[in-house]
Amino acid sequence: MGKKILVWFRNDLRLHDNEMLVEAVSKADEILPVYVFDPRHFKKTNYHSFKTGVTRTKFLIESVISLRQSLQEMGGDLLLLQGYPEEILPELVVKHDISEVYHHREVASEETAVSIKVEDALWKQKINLKHFIGHTLYNKEDLPFPIKDIPDVFTQFKKKTERDALVKPCFTMPATISFASVEDWGAVPEIGTLLQDATAAMLKVNTEFRGGEKEALAHLHDYLHAGEDMALEKISLKKHEIVSKLSAWLALGCLSPREVYWKMKDAEASYGIRPYFHQIVLGLLWRDYYRFMFKKYGNIFFKPQGFNKVGLPLRLENTSALQNWKDGQTGQPLVDACMQELNTTGYISQIARQLVATYLVKELSVNWVLGAAYFEEQLLDYCPASNWGNWAAVAGVGNDQKLSNSFDFEKILKFIDPKGVFAQVVRA
Repeated sequence: MGKKILVWFRNDLRLHDNEMLVEAVSKADEILPVYVFDPRHFKKTNYHSFKTGVTRTKFLIESVISLRQSLQEMGGDLLLLQGYPEEILPELVVKHDISEVYHHREVASEETAVSIKVEDALWKQKINLKHFIGHTLYNKEDLPFPIKDIPDVFTQFKKKTERDALVKPCFTMPATISFASVEDWGAVPEIGTLLQDATAAMLKVNTEFRGGEKEALAHLHDYLHAGEDMALEKISLKKHEIVSKLSAWLALGCLSPREVYWKMKDAEASYGIRPYFHQIVLGLLWRDYYRFMFKKYGNIFFKPQGFNKVGLPLRLENTSALQNWKDGQTGQPLVDACMQELNTTGYISQIARQLVATYLVKELSVNWVLGAAYFEEQLLDYCPASNWGNWAAVAGVGNDQKLSNSFDFEKILKFIDPKGVFAQVVRA
């Protein structure tokens, strides 16, 4: 009987630059790829929101389907199951005579807790759960400082990291894979089986995003290899922020940060340094920064008082101010437009996120945690570290106090719409 390794996919839904998959293929006679739809990801929270909204659920399902199709093209499949991983994976170990289980490590508390439960359950069977890292541009061991000494100020983190750390090359996608034999690989669940009230919510969905590794790589190629005329058009349309919109695929691991970086370097070699390329690297560094801050500080980012010893009490009632903000019915034209775009597409730009978050916290005096929870429901590119880290900064309770004191609604509003043109169009 040959060695079998179970590859537990989570937020790493890709074949390219996937160390976990590469090592499993090299060390096992057969692999069993598995994805588990965990009901905890779709439950209602205490903050009048769902863990995952309909748009993000749709994007997730598309991404899982894409991974399954890629594995099918290689002669295998992806086993799809619904339930708790800590119950399902030990059962699969027995059923398929698994020698070891591989997965990618996460940094936020809920995701880490699931890993611990799985690890404990497997340990009772004397099976090892091997952890991999693959969500960041820089590996933690390649940083110029240990986690406990990472600068809290982003600009210092960026400067030292770019100067003293190197981005590793991508892992080569396996040319062939030997798969375990499975009678029933499972069906893709419908949105309605995962979510409550999904039918009504689907009526609002109108998004250009489609999940999956192939879509991610195609979007990256189109963005990097757009002609100069298109590049100039991007700049003129949104001069305050050039938006690559890669973050949704990065969030689910359909796209590797290192793949983005090295493909950008290839484009630079062909076309020279385009003015918006640096925004890509900046976005990747921000993602790394907050993930490493979560490693450094843990659950502090989820607490209403954050890094301040004195914070506002968290009121859990669903106030009219909160609901109007969610619905894009506050009466502030640009805020409402941004929120309506978020609700229908699952995406708004970073500066738009700062605008609506600052309005909720500073103008409406609603506790920031309720806004962060709603973004968790709606954002296609939701990552616990980036989302909660950014919201804590806006609320003034983040770890980088220089950043936390920089958010002012009127300044952001004037930056986006300096002449009030947008407001005039909306009122007309």
